[in-house]
Amino acid sequence: MTDIATLLDEPETSVAVVGATDDPTKYGSVIYRDLKRKGYAVFPVNPNRSDVDGDKAYPSLDQLPKTPTIVNIVVPPSVTVGILKKCLELGLNNVWLQPGAESPESLAFLQEHGFNYLANACIMVQTRVGAR
Repeated sequence: MTDIATLLDEPETSVAVVGATDDPTKYGSVIYRDLKRKGYAVFPVNPNRSDVDGDKAYPSLDQLPKTPTIVNIVVPPSVTVGILKKCLELGLNNVWLQPGAESPESLAFLQEHGFNYLANACIMVQTRVGAR
């Protein structure tokens, strides 16, 4: 499996940000805007929003217009396993759990189902190192 962090260096990489929002106090907002500003193709996923930062938001991963390279999860741990089950169902194996989204249950689920994942690491820090 390809290291997820190295996927960020590929020009065609796209990122679904699950938990994207316009609330500037939440990481779902900060991460979405940061990746967008750095030139990544990003898809905001949030069932409670019609748009994020002026972009169409999608209520779930199965409604995205294209398959994302990476699913970045920025939701409370109680929601994460449900998102991971949807990723498994859709064959989305490259998953990045932001700090605070993980739990022992979600980490066990990732391992049991053979996901290519990174947990407890911030995608903004990684993209700062390998910025486009």
